[in-house]
Amino acid sequence: MSPRSASVNEELRRRSKERLLQAAVELVGEHGYDATTLGAIADRAGSARGLVSYYFPGKRQLVQSAVHRLMHRTLEEALEREPGTAEGPERMARAIDAILGLARDRPVLMRQHMASLLQAEGFVACPEQQRLAELLRDTVARHGSPDADRDYPMLRALLMGAVYAALMPGAPMPVPVLRAELFARYGLAWELGVPPGDEAPGETCDTDLSRFFSTGSGGRPSAAGQSK
Repeated sequence: MSPRSASVNEELRRRSKERLLQAAVELVGEHGYDATTLGAIADRAGSARGLVSYYFPGKRQLVQSAVHRLMHRTLEEALEREPGTAEGPERMARAIDAILGLARDRPVLMRQHMASLLQAEGFVACPEQQRLAELLRDTVARHGSPDADRDYPMLRALLMGAVYAALMPGAPMPVPVLRAELFARYGLAWELGVPPGDEAPGETCDTDLSRFFSTGSGGRPSAAGQSK
């Protein structure tokens, strides 16, 4: 048997990493962070335990990267869904609804993510986080910001603050109230995006996350919107 080519090995490594990211999101969402072990993630992904350490320094880095992947692909899908639009207000509304939707639909996962960000180490700078940042910066720019580099951090802070408020143990704020505040902040009409109650049947809690993790042979995400 001839040895595998470098390109085949690279593709196999890519698929293994994608499966680990998907498994991390699924297990933390199902059982919480503390109850999810690296061994369980490897088992769910069908990977050797050593591969986890090869790709990620530890569980915290893996889970943050996985959640940032879910966030960036969810946002990407919302921005590019049909009917497509280049209008700044509509895209800002879609971005806000996408992030608030994650807090509403995946509270265990997003609560853990917020707790991780508030630790002393802060967030992990990774390619997934950078892609999320690029999408949010583009959203701010299309909305008409004269200085997207200055205004993007404010949008990020407002969205993360809203997620935290929606998930605060014992005193959560309703997502529609948070949405109204953010829409007022950016001068958005309520009917833009996906107003609460207007979601299609089954749209608000999709348990199949495979479209956000490219584990097929094509090497491309299966979400409607591709990274540019």
